[in-house]
Amino acid sequence: MERKHASDYDQELLDLYDGYAHGQVDRRGFLSGAAKFAVGGLTAVQLLDNLSPDYALAEQVAKGDERIKTEYLEYASPKGAGTMKAYLARVKETEGKLPGLLVVHENRGLNPYIEDVARRAGMAGFLALAPDALTPLGGYPGNDDDGRALQRKREREEMVEDFIAAAKFLQTHPECSGKVGVVGFCFGGWVSNALAVRIPEIIRAAAPFYGGQPADEEVPKIKASLMLHYAELDKRVNAGWPPYEAALKKADIDYIMHMYEGVNHGFHNDTTPRYDEKAAKLAWKRTVDFFNGKLR
Repeated sequence: MERKHASDYDQELLDLYDGYAHGQVDRRGFLSGAAKFAVGGLTAVQLLDNLSPDYALAEQVAKGDERIKTEYLEYASPKGAGTMKAYLARVKETEGKLPGLLVVHENRGLNPYIEDVARRAGMAGFLALAPDALTPLGGYPGNDDDGRALQRKREREEMVEDFIAAAKFLQTHPECSGKVGVVGFCFGGWVSNALAVRIPEIIRAAAPFYGGQPADEEVPKIKASLMLHYAELDKRVNAGWPPYEAALKKADIDYIMHMYEGVNHGFHNDTTPRYDEKAAKLAWKRTVDFFNGKLR
């Protein structure tokens, strides 16, 4: 099947899908709103299917790639869910300990895209750990719709504690140098910002992709360097950027922000039509260079 692109769809439809993907519009609401775009033999249901992730489209680092070691493991989260599962990736051939990179998923659990991002981070020379916030509910269920429904059942603060525990686990892992950064997408971008606030003694660098911002009064707690990625067409998340920027400047936080023109929320996720190859590759290169500079 030929890959679809954001340019194949009306921006109003893409914004409607963004609302659906983030729980602001239910399935019935999406289908009702999408009906006017269902032309040329397409149905609203087909439009939803076309806009939803197709994990067969993207696997940049194959699970069986012989250059990399991967494993599923458990770690303790005493203030969160108790015991959590995560995916660990690193290169096979390495000298010495590696900087740690926590990879935080979107609002639907540890799906194949995020596992692939963890492998990409591993290939870039980091000890990459990607937890699954859905662990206490049985883990990622195999599709994003059910994953979103499950993640909404969890308390947000408890999930933050699970990712704090993951950062601590990663920092003390025998293969880790003790230097830890965090990268996250959507919900994971919000978590990346939150961890920079909550555990400044651990997080040295954070790279949130289109992530919600912390409260202004929390910003001075940040000690990490930040690289913030935003999509120009992502009005929902971008609304929080001006006050966040003002708070970062006031607190004299080391940050750089990149705004990617003409792209949508989720532009890094190469399993949906919102993916923008040029912006995604540039953002990932910038991110890897940023972590190399801050964690090595």
